[in-house]
Amino acid sequence: MNHPTALPPRAAWTLTLMLTGLYTVNFLDKVVLGMVAVPLMAELHLSPAQFGLVAGSFFWLFSVSTIVVGFASNRVPARWLLLAMGVSWAVIQVPQALAGSAVAILVCRVILGAAEGPAFSTSVHAICTWFPDHKRSLPIAIVSQGAALGLLLAGLLIPLVTRTWGWRMNFFALCAIGLLWSVAWLAMSRERRERGPNAAAAATRAAREDAHATTATARLPYRTILTDPSILSIFLLGFSAYWMLGQNLTWLPSYLEKGLGFDGIDAGRWIAVVIGVASPVNIGLSWLSERMLARGATTRFARAQLLSVMAMAAGALFIAVAVLDLPPVGKTLLFALAGALPTLCFPLAPALLAEVVPESQRGAIVAIYTAIASLGAAVAPAVMGRIVQNAGHPASHAYESGFVIGAALLFVAALAALRWLHPERSNRVLSARIVPVSA
Repeated sequence: MNHPTALPPRAAWTLTLMLTGLYTVNFLDKVVLGMVAVPLMAELHLSPAQFGLVAGSFFWLFSVSTIVVGFASNRVPARWLLLAMGVSWAVIQVPQALAGSAVAILVCRVILGAAEGPAFSTSVHAICTWFPDHKRSLPIAIVSQGAALGLLLAGLLIPLVTRTWGWRMNFFALCAIGLLWSVAWLAMSRERRERGPNAAAAATRAAREDAHATTATARLPYRTILTDPSILSIFLLGFSAYWMLGQNLTWLPSYLEKGLGFDGIDAGRWIAVVIGVASPVNIGLSWLSERMLARGATTRFARAQLLSVMAMAAGALFIAVAVLDLPPVGKTLLFALAGALPTLCFPLAPALLAEVVPESQRGAIVAIYTAIASLGAAVAPAVMGRIVQNAGHPASHAYESGFVIGAALLFVAALAALRWLHPERSNRVLSARIVPVSA
């Protein structure tokens, strides 16, 4: 259920790069607390349990706010929602920098998590208004790479800032970066109908959109959408992908050091390799999906089946990490490729949802997907922690048992998608049930 592209390609890609910058800031905000944990805990006299509570508070309202803002995005232009996020993220850094107690930081992290939760789903919703359906996968993939860029920048810059000016300066720096992004976004962002030198072209596009008015205002009961087999399959694929992401980001450093025997410096370098492999694999597979669509492939083949095959390949590679007798370097390289393949879900799942659901409800559905799928990232680290604890000794096999559980989940999600994920068919079925809503 789509509409013509709302922006010229140059403008659409410019704003996509802006959103990549926003997602980079998003991940810098996420990881900064962990990166300054040692000096912060020492200065505020926090125990590990207290610090863990503060760090985890970031996710207390994360999913709730994602859904709330997702529904708001059906009515409020994405331009203003994203601007509000950028400004709020920047402002909340100041009380974190000045905080003198764990309670103060905890309150700030809860607010920050609520403000950052809707970032990806709102960005996807915006991209879907800028690009036609067959060209959405690559820009969504590029925006998602802001996460990898944020992690790399955090590893390089935050220790340097902390050593030179102290841990609090990181929050002031993030405040400045967030405000600069917000000013740039306000100046550069566009909406679907706009004034200016391109008014004639905008008017032409608006006329085309008016021809699609019925589709644009179509609505369905959310129960009808959320019980569609394709939608459920996409949610399961997303849950499995986020499961592996949360598991890997949380436990990879420990696996490399305690499981495979790397020292701290080498483990850090291998983490950079794992992150570095994911970006080109994700972008390359997203580009491949777009090329397949451009050459006439169905979205079931170019998106659903491609995504399912990559999930099963990732599951097979994670099992290989567990069962093959390889040297530590070999296991790490295999792990890097295994961890990269499920990330294809991050651009393709929202694109599949945008194809199936009514445009007027797309923002809410993508937000619900993000909220539910990201629960995998919240649950997986705890499951792995229990497995490692029960093993008694953190040898490599303890972690690898956790990888096998994630691999099994990938296989289940992929097989379900191969059976029930038919985007074109679901589009037809849901389109037949739409109820036009007067403007």
